[in-house]
Amino acid sequence: MSGVLIHLPPGEGTGPATGREAGAMAPGPVTLRLGAGGVARFGRGSASTPVELRLADPAVSRLAGEIRVTDDHWQLSNLSSGQTYLVENPEGAGEYFRVPPRRAGAPIPFEFARVVLPTRGSAVSFQVFAPDHVYMDPDGMDGWGTRTLTAFSLDETATYFLVLVALCEPRLRDESAVAVATTPQIVDRLRSHPECGRLTARAVSSHIDYLAEEKLRISAPATADPRQGARRNGKREAVVGLALRFGLVREEHLALLPPRAPAPHRVEVAGR
Repeated sequence: MSGVLIHLPPGEGTGPATGREAGAMAPGPVTLRLGAGGVARFGRGSASTPVELRLADPAVSRLAGEIRVTDDHWQLSNLSSGQTYLVENPEGAGEYFRVPPRRAGAPIPFEFARVVLPTRGSAVSFQVFAPDHVYMDPDGMDGWGTRTLTAFSLDETATYFLVLVALCEPRLRDESAVAVATTPQIVDRLRSHPECGRLTARAVSSHIDYLAEEKLRISAPATADPRQGARRNGKREAVVGLALRFGLVREEHLALLPPRAPAPHRVEVAGR
């Protein structure tokens, strides 16, 4: 297990608390990484109540809750005295469950979850990419009496896998031996998919980071240009290269993508 990623979208909070009151920092996206045994507290925060994930809404408790990572899952504690939180599965069929006030250590079964806190206006939320799920060899026990674990546990029904297929599509279709799809191209490619109509560029980048750092356990090449764009391109190329090299994405997976729009055809005009 390599940890979890917690992502706070822009506008939902003010970032990690530093002891100042809410609103003292400019709103912006925040991403936190927690390893096994790691803990992150979330809430409005204050000088006497520091939190790692700061949610700037007056209806959110100073110390609203806590996320704790175990070896193979993560737990959510609701530390408020009167607010119930929702944990949604954005990639499922509307599954969710409630975490009541003062509930400690509720185990979260979703690989990708959205934690929603009620407010007087629009609810505030943040996303959690879960620890890498472990799957055992379906062939059963090996000769030494122990289970064989899969090297890469990918859920082919998850949105991140659709992003991976779209990322690999140009090479699978022999359209390019070197280029990989860009974020705008992936957003456009998946827009007509029934589960990806609201997929944003920021979400696509988060899925790629999750694939590289958690699922495939690779990092940007050490020789990458220090500028962010070059680092991200290096990471994308590494993801595509590993996925195709080990057959994690194959031609049959292209059927998961929505049909491609037909290429425009030229109309010849007589006399020209």
